[in-house]
Amino acid sequence: MSDMTFERMIQQMTPAIYESLKQAVQLRKWPDGGTLSAEQTELCLEAVMRYEIEHKVPENQRVGYLESAGCGSAKRDEGDSIKWVN
Repeated sequence: MSDMTFERMIQQMTPAIYESLKQAVQLRKWPDGGTLSAEQTELCLEAVMRYEIEHKVPENQRVGYLESAGCGSAKRDEGDSIKWVN
């Protein structure tokens, strides 16, 4: 039995493996065309996100990054408030 742990795997993951896992999650398919199960998708996504943290991938290049642009056409000097309408 190998002494490889999830943490150790993340530390030793190459950029090529990271990109392959990221693509597998995006397409929900392995490079050979086989479909990822829900559990495999979840594990791959966790590995990708942990790789990004471990290897200090810039936040704006991480999976799931959304640029904060504010609400619609609201101006910054007016504040980001919500108006409730009945």
